[in-house]
Amino acid sequence: MTTDVLRITTRNARFQQWEALRGNRSKRHRSGEMLVQGVRPISVAHERAWPLAAVLAPLDRRLSAWAQDVWDTADRDVVRVRMAPELLAVLAEKEPEDGEDGAELVLVARSAPDDLDRIPVGEDALVLVLDRPASPGNLGSSVRSADALGADGVVVCGRGADPTDSRALRASTGSLLALPVVAAPAPSQVLAWVAAHRAAGVPLTVVGTEEAGPGDDGSGLTTTDLDDVDLTGPVVLVVGTEATGMSAAWRRACDVVATIPIGGSASSLNAAASAGMALYEAARQRGFPRRG
Repeated sequence: MTTDVLRITTRNARFQQWEALRGNRSKRHRSGEMLVQGVRPISVAHERAWPLAAVLAPLDRRLSAWAQDVWDTADRDVVRVRMAPELLAVLAEKEPEDGEDGAELVLVARSAPDDLDRIPVGEDALVLVLDRPASPGNLGSSVRSADALGADGVVVCGRGADPTDSRALRASTGSLLALPVVAAPAPSQVLAWVAAHRAAGVPLTVVGTEEAGPGDDGSGLTTTDLDDVDLTGPVVLVVGTEATGMSAAWRRACDVVATIPIGGSASSLNAAASAGMALYEAARQRGFPRRG
């Protein structure tokens, strides 16, 4: 246990280790660490007592009351670092603008385990599955909507954007730290989890989403307008990619496919927009969540 403060003024080995967390997925996963940047995500991490490896602040600068509180209340075994401002700006991914001092804090946070059982599943469960999300921004925005609209958790399925990517965390405005978000390598793992809950008496319904109009889509599975689908019970809501929609494995697993009709010249909806619309409809049918 220590509360000593480490000073970093050069691009030393420790700095390079943290810098690698910005863009190297493999190094994030091997180290079990990720960067948390920005006031809102850091505040959520602080409020939720998210496990930290280090808290980084600029050298020779008086911290605001908010930043000082985060610094002071971190666990004693968290590494405290005062860093040259130009180096901290690299990790914050935000250069100071004219008249600004730059980032006050960056957190090096521990990654949560990819364990589907972190997601609570009750009689009114709502779980969002993002099938191979291509964009960290869309992933983060979808998690933000899931958090706001009462989902119990999010599963990121297949090879795609990474929940530990700082771009996803920024787009979520911290919701990635407030809601259980679990990565699963393939639909089979998620469907085994669904089957286990069904066997335990929770009748999870797998609802897929797509843009075609209602009817038979050629696969033998009837599609229904989103607002005609009952989303009040325990539901796993699947949103596919913008380019190809849901994978074949997810289509086969669906109990129903809900359609979100579109018009105009757009070829498809943004994946985050599709997730937001489906989550909103589920929240509407359930009476909308209320802030505590």
